[in-house]
Amino acid sequence: MNILEVFEQFPTQESCIKYLEKVRWGDQVVCPYCKSERTAPAEHRHRCYNCKTSFSVTVGTIFHHTHLPLQKWFLAIMLMLNAKKGLSALQLSRDLRVNKNTAWRMNMQIRKAMNQVEHRNILQGIVEMDETYIGGKPRKGTKGDGKDGKHKPGRGTKKAPVIGAVQREGSVAAKAVDKKNMKGRNMRAFIRQHVNTEKSSLYTDEYKAYMGMSKVLPHSVIRHSDWYVDGDVHTNTIESFWALLKRGMFGQFHSVSRRHLQRYVDEFCYRYNLRNASSQFAFNLTINRALGV
Repeated sequence: MNILEVFEQFPTQESCIKYLEKVRWGDQVVCPYCKSERTAPAEHRHRCYNCKTSFSVTVGTIFHHTHLPLQKWFLAIMLMLNAKKGLSALQLSRDLRVNKNTAWRMNMQIRKAMNQVEHRNILQGIVEMDETYIGGKPRKGTKGDGKDGKHKPGRGTKKAPVIGAVQREGSVAAKAVDKKNMKGRNMRAFIRQHVNTEKSSLYTDEYKAYMGMSKVLPHSVIRHSDWYVDGDVHTNTIESFWALLKRGMFGQFHSVSRRHLQRYVDEFCYRYNLRNASSQFAFNLTINRALGV
């Protein structure tokens, strides 16, 4: 789906409301407050005869209390789905002619529909697991935390850690964690939550936190100090996802607080998992999740 298709399918506010009502309720309108079906239509709203409340289709959704036309919301969803490396609030504000704070809120609300908590994928088959660190590149001339003022590389950094697993030619799952939660038991808990351990085998690098993975499922290690690929054993798939995530963080958003990092990670996972789906399917799925369907 592109900009022209959004305008063709949803030319007016009424057409947007009609589409949302069809997705959320089908042929029977239900009051979002008391769940009664004793309702009657009003102008752009509905009236519940049971709890005597008027309501619209946006109640309890990411669109609730918005003063913007729904067409702009649909455009924002489409732009975020099509932006492979993410869409900044400043860019969205220019595209939709809204102020920066409004664009940022729209971005964050849409990311709620992209979360992994209630809609996580269970991975199986060949699964690769790795970790990465999100943060800005050291500026020239700045003092680091290491010896002689040097910046610590890799796991010695103070950047925010993210752990993830990807199914070969399948879906990805990732989670922003505290550095203290990167021990073996935390890694195994992540695998048990996201991977079908009875039908999978795991490939990782030589990080010591992965040493006990053989207790959970078959586990092979690629030692990057020797080589990066040993037959089918490698972690190139998950590392390619990290490259996409980090280029988006560095090139589009520049700075992301740890408080909101998981939402951004969810967004990148969501787009990656829908990479082979049609744009129309991705749009419809996002609207369904935004409405809680």
